[in-house]
Amino acid sequence: MLFYADNKIQMHHKDQNIKARFVNFLIQSAYFLQSWLPYRRTKQFVYNLLENDNYRYKKYFDYFMIAIILSSVTILVTDVTQKLPRWLIGYDRYIVTTIFICEYLMRMWVYSDIHKRVIEAYEEHLLFDSPLSPRALACRILRDKWRYITTPSAIIDLIALLPSYREIRILRVFILFRVFKMLRYTRSLSSFLLILKYKKTELFTLLSLTTFFVFISGIMLYVFEGHNNPNIHSIFDAFYWSLVTISTVGYGDIAPVTSEGRAISMMIIVTGVGLISFITSVIVSAFGEQLTALKEENLVHDMGKKDQIIILCGFGTMGKLVAEGLRRQQITFVVIDKSQKAVEQAQALGYHALCSDATQSDIFHKLHIEHRISHLLALSSDDTQNALIAINVKSLNPNVSVTARCKDNLIAEKMRFANIDDIITPEEIGGKIGAAFATNPIASEIACSMIDQQQTRTGIEDLVIREESRFANKTIREIDFDTYKLTLLGVLRLRNRDEEQFIFNPHEDFLVRPDDHLVCIGYDFALAKLRKESEKVAA
Repeated sequence: MLFYADNKIQMHHKDQNIKARFVNFLIQSAYFLQSWLPYRRTKQFVYNLLENDNYRYKKYFDYFMIAIILSSVTILVTDVTQKLPRWLIGYDRYIVTTIFICEYLMRMWVYSDIHKRVIEAYEEHLLFDSPLSPRALACRILRDKWRYITTPSAIIDLIALLPSYREIRILRVFILFRVFKMLRYTRSLSSFLLILKYKKTELFTLLSLTTFFVFISGIMLYVFEGHNNPNIHSIFDAFYWSLVTISTVGYGDIAPVTSEGRAISMMIIVTGVGLISFITSVIVSAFGEQLTALKEENLVHDMGKKDQIIILCGFGTMGKLVAEGLRRQQITFVVIDKSQKAVEQAQALGYHALCSDATQSDIFHKLHIEHRISHLLALSSDDTQNALIAINVKSLNPNVSVTARCKDNLIAEKMRFANIDDIITPEEIGGKIGAAFATNPIASEIACSMIDQQQTRTGIEDLVIREESRFANKTIREIDFDTYKLTLLGVLRLRNRDEEQFIFNPHEDFLVRPDDHLVCIGYDFALAKLRKESEKVAA
């Protein structure tokens, strides 16, 4: 007995050691994956490809999956009546199924992080001295994965695999779910379902009412017509007639022959017309309520794919002039205004416009201010609002170049203290232009005509030299502005954050450094050519 007890204790200790080693292995593996950069990059890439609509390559993956789905559905439908070549059957059975399985597993993989669950459990164990068992870890992990498996989209993905087993012909009915998979990859269909979701209560009520009328009218018809109508053989035939009649389709294959049945038909037809009218009005109202929000969502989604955009806040007189100038230069910009009327005017002119409060941070986060927005122009007629917009943007991303309109000198001084890049004072600019016209009207007229590129094809370009540009660390002679038919007025050099130096008509041996601003004058097509050449990377 003692030997048996000792042996049992030794086995228990051995099991405990195995469990402890297994848990230690899981913890070490979790921390390794947490710090292993290739693993994190790979998982982020897969996530972007599957879920991130702002990822530039996701649309190509969506097109690929749509093509795979359409080809599979075409093969399965054609196989119903025709004998297909063996290679087509092999393509659908092995290649398409393998792609669907890999996609399903990748979506399950990126849905949650197993290593993070292990680390959380281990840190809880250290903090609260709670027991850490493999079973508890497994339950946590499986709970996360099960949460994904039971989502409607994951169920559709799983069922879409069943038509691949051609030997079981009844499973081919699930071909419909392969079509449903396209909901993942088509934004228009997803948006339609999202709009209907907002009216789910009304639609569910109408569906329940329709089901009630179909049920009652079907039973009544079966009672009155069951023994008199040769086309009604069962209660299912009566329900079929009721549904066809209430939907106002009326195939005519089943028609009542008794007076009572015809009376029921008249009532169900009137009811059907009313229900269809209600359903139509609910769907139309849902589209009317959500159409503006849907347009804004699509615009934000499209702008999220751009490399750099300019934000124009305020669509008044000055905002309209600036927008027109940006459009002539083919620069991507978005108008933001609190007034729905101003937004509608901007949209009528063909501009991208959003109705939102630019003093709040939400709209800028949606537009990816961290790396998408290069410049912001606060040009509303309210100085306080312009100051709030400028300070808000600078707090979100100090690297965004902000230009604000301001008439009040006190507010302008506060904006300078907040490191706002440029402040426009319309009255001051107008006064200087008026003085220039009074003393030198010809030169002023030429300068204004050059600024207004609509009247002349000449312009002034402020070209910023990036560090990777082919013009960086080159002399004026090496750049050779004569070949571009341009005149270099000067170079603006930033000595530090608060001090600038403008070198007028620099010597040919002057060295152009990164972040220098080249101010050139010439024809617009020549300026465009210079801009394109400067964007080329140095060899």
